[in-house]
Amino acid sequence: MSQMQNVEKQLREMILGLEVGPGERLTERWIESRFGASRTPVRAALLRLETEGLVCRDGRGWTVSPINLAKLEQIAVYREAVEVAALGLTCALEDRSAVDVVEAMLDSCDASTPREEWHRVGMDFHIELARLSGNEFLFRAVRDAMTRLSRARWLEVRDEAALGRAWAEHHAILAAVRAGVADKAARLLSAHITGSRDRLVMSLHNDRRGLRARGFAVVAA
Repeated sequence: MSQMQNVEKQLREMILGLEVGPGERLTERWIESRFGASRTPVRAALLRLETEGLVCRDGRGWTVSPINLAKLEQIAVYREAVEVAALGLTCALEDRSAVDVVEAMLDSCDASTPREEWHRVGMDFHIELARLSGNEFLFRAVRDAMTRLSRARWLEVRDEAALGRAWAEHHAILAAVRAGVADKAARLLSAHITGSRDRLVMSLHNDRRGLRARGFAVVAA
């Protein structure tokens, strides 16, 4: 792994894990010191993270991108288009047995599972479901969208009721895919995405004051 890739990987993990919070300023000098890297690889890593929407320029420096409620709504529209398209391809497959692997992934979570793992599996459900379609472009689109949503979803994972609802909806979607009923699967997935969006945006909007107190920047537009 190159120095640039190492900085990119570790800084991405810190941002997605909220070790550095939304709105927090980043300096190239701090990153160089933190990861023992030189300036050129650090700048290249920041440029890569900028394309993922995880950091943004702030004058001559950088800032961890704030959580933007308007963009969360836009991502939901994008997700619905690409995920439903991928789901249609999967439902058309003669062999849909790979759905069992995705279901086993969901079933691996129980009351003793750490919240970090619930978060990861919830993200991976959508990514792996898109992968089953066999369309590399749809898969990458879903993976990118889920990366952009990761921090906001991590803040929501504290809500046990929301987790239980999401898992029930995931299982219902998989049952429709396994049966090859594309219309039903698409309807369930669309309702899941829009419902999740509405709950997430409302939760973050209502908790903006508490999030600001923790140093997290949440903006409405």
